[in-house]
Amino acid sequence: MDYDNEMTLSFRAVSANESFARVSVAAFALQLDPAVSEITEIKTAVSEAVTNSIIHAYDNSSGIVHIWCGCLQNRLYIEITDNGKGIENVNEAMEPLYTSKPEQERSGLGFTIMESFMDKMEVYSEVGKGTKVVMEKNIGQCVSNG
Repeated sequence: MDYDNEMTLSFRAVSANESFARVSVAAFALQLDPAVSEITEIKTAVSEAVTNSIIHAYDNSSGIVHIWCGCLQNRLYIEITDNGKGIENVNEAMEPLYTSKPEQERSGLGFTIMESFMDKMEVYSEVGKGTKVVMEKNIGQCVSNG
């Protein structure tokens, strides 16, 4: 697909980079002229996906999180990928209140929040290879420089 604009970002899977990720994606989305509420929803969804990579995929060990964003006409596309341990059962992990880390008092609402704030969300994962979260949001019009 030929996008109107796109960007990629990679960073170490450390909690200090979660805010960097959400602000970077929000800045990219500004070209779509979104409402403040839409920016807040995008930032929250990105925060949840990145936090999942840091906490669950890499289990607070070293690793890299990759973000790709693109826009085409009136849609924002976001992919957040890690090469961590993967998810054994994606359907179970996406159930509200499910958490693989109850000892850390995790709420188990990350995927639920992502789904509620985005127009489309899919999760692809393979044990031992990593996880990709793909999200789409319909917001404003993308400005093309071409």
